[in-house]
Amino acid sequence: MMTMKAIQRKLRKHNRKQYSLYAFCNFISLMLITAYSAMMFSPTVLSVLPEGGDSRKQMIAIFVLACVGCVVFTIYSAGLFFRKKSKEIGIMMALGASKQRLAPGVISETAIVSGLSALAGTVCGMPFAWLIWQAFRLLVVDSAEMKLTFDFSCLLLSVLFMALVIGAAIILGIRYLNRTNIMDVVHEEHKNEPVRQVGRKCGILGIVILLIGAVVGYSASGIYKQLFQAYAPEWLNVLYAPVLLGLYMILLHTVVNGWRQRRSHYKGIISRSMMKFQGRQTVNNMLVVTVLIAGACFGAFYLPMMGTGQILETNSRPYDYAFFYPQGNHFAERENIEAMAEKRELAIKDYEKAAYIALGMDGQEEVEDEGQKFHIEYTEFLSEGRFFSESDFSRVTGKKAEVPRGQYMTVGDNEGNALYARKDTGLLTNMTTKKQIAVEYGGVVPYGILYIGSDRTYYVLDDRDYAAISKGLAGEWKEGAAFFNIKGEDDYSFARELYHGFIDSMDEEEPTNSVYDRVYKYSRNQKGEVYWGDTDEMTRLSFDNPDSTEFRQYWAYMPKIRIMDQNDYMKTFAVFLMMFLFIAIICMLSALVICYTRCMTIAINNHYVFDDLKRLGASPKFLGRELRSQAGKVFTVPAIVGMSMMYLLYIMIMYANDGGFSKSEIAGLGVCLGVEVLFGLIVFAVYRITCAKMRHQLGIAKG
Repeated sequence: MMTMKAIQRKLRKHNRKQYSLYAFCNFISLMLITAYSAMMFSPTVLSVLPEGGDSRKQMIAIFVLACVGCVVFTIYSAGLFFRKKSKEIGIMMALGASKQRLAPGVISETAIVSGLSALAGTVCGMPFAWLIWQAFRLLVVDSAEMKLTFDFSCLLLSVLFMALVIGAAIILGIRYLNRTNIMDVVHEEHKNEPVRQVGRKCGILGIVILLIGAVVGYSASGIYKQLFQAYAPEWLNVLYAPVLLGLYMILLHTVVNGWRQRRSHYKGIISRSMMKFQGRQTVNNMLVVTVLIAGACFGAFYLPMMGTGQILETNSRPYDYAFFYPQGNHFAERENIEAMAEKRELAIKDYEKAAYIALGMDGQEEVEDEGQKFHIEYTEFLSEGRFFSESDFSRVTGKKAEVPRGQYMTVGDNEGNALYARKDTGLLTNMTTKKQIAVEYGGVVPYGILYIGSDRTYYVLDDRDYAAISKGLAGEWKEGAAFFNIKGEDDYSFARELYHGFIDSMDEEEPTNSVYDRVYKYSRNQKGEVYWGDTDEMTRLSFDNPDSTEFRQYWAYMPKIRIMDQNDYMKTFAVFLMMFLFIAIICMLSALVICYTRCMTIAINNHYVFDDLKRLGASPKFLGRELRSQAGKVFTVPAIVGMSMMYLLYIMIMYANDGGFSKSEIAGLGVCLGVEVLFGLIVFAVYRITCAKMRHQLGIAKG
């Protein structure tokens, strides 16, 4: 005669696949969350991603996204586990076991399965992150900055997530134990969660709501800032909520109605009915997968959008070499460069040099008040700008810059974009004599090699204005630039020699950071304040690390050397690229695991349907088609919607930046489209593997 414990062991053995599936879900969720948090807290990553910068904010935002997805996934998998386990509980109750007797066993068993699987995932998280990182170093690029270190405080997030997983599982277990009707408990696994019928316009309306939510959410912070003269609060992101509502409506329409016009009401009725009867579960899973795939695209798009612009800019430069230096530095003199080139059997051509000056610029400044508010204040010494004379600029660049007297022009990229230039300046100041001249903005002159970005902007002045304002200017405010090409093919080792020779020639004790603004420092000191650049560690650079990402991005006199920028791009930005590639991998893995789990659940829950169809004479070909129809929606719809949504968002962001699309942006979007094709192939491959697993689960032969 069998004891109660023996019966429980037999029931657990019968449902071992459910135990394995639940443990697998917990393991994967904790492993991915631990791996992501390990990377997010890694000193290797944090040393490269600037504090408060967009890249770090994006990393945190996608982590929150991944956490939400994994939370929903683990709670869903726990609910699915207990729907199956309810049969065990019901049978034991039918045999006379009381709830009080079953409770300790159910709770302890749940805690053990949840805890061990979660603990295993947490333990494997860091090794998983390390393996991906080392694979990138081995197969793609390696540099001194790529030595990965971990901050074990990241495990606090894993512990919190583990507690959530175990707590949710125990609560669900107690909930199922509290059922009073034994037959309801026994037949819980056969209960479905159908969705109500929705109109044919639900999908189109969902698309409209999604687009409205994206536009309103994206533009809300700017509108809020204009209306209330305050920085947008975090809660304003709730305006993105219509995106999720629209997305839900799109997926609901897909499950209930589909997007194809059906000629026959009976065509595909079995697969549609199965999808509808479990529609609530399916839609919730598809929503999470869609968001995760969108996050994967966001991370993956960072690479081509960053890299394509860099490649196009580097290849389009009119000079192989461009040096910028303070007055008194003679390293880039023609005689010195030619002598170094001769030793390498190289020759230079098209050598040009020009002087320019640094002047104070006035303008309107946002001054922070209490409570996120700010007010606009005129500041006479607001920022430092570097000015070429009209004739020197035309001689060096070959571009005729016609600057009227009393005006100034900003140097933009090759397509005339100048996002970071000051366009509200009315006074220029000689910082030695404090002489001033009145000017007004006169437009953009395109010349990409002098378009450095937000930290060092170059301008052009009329020759007479230049001569007048530069009289008496001290040498510390004077700088120079030298440009030249190499005859024939350039030599990378020669470029490295020039680069390190130039660094050795600098007189300054430590490198000047390009964000350090001497004019704004003067303004703060005049008001008795301490300039932030004199206290902030972010501005500190070292000549000991000339190949680091930070040095090459922020040294004020960083030369532009084509062959070095082409060959060292991957090394310079390796940590950036790896972090966002890692984000894409984590989000895509999470999405694919959820899709796989959902499809296997469909197979397990509907096995009796397929058994009945077999008895009615359905062929393996027909059954396989019904399976593909079920799995196809779970995989393809979130993939198409998620990738399309993120691609359209990137298009909107690119357009909103300057009201148009540059060549580099168009090229980057083209590469992003290729990335989506690659993602589509990966999703399709996992879909095929999943269909084969579903066939095996249901015992359907290939046909």
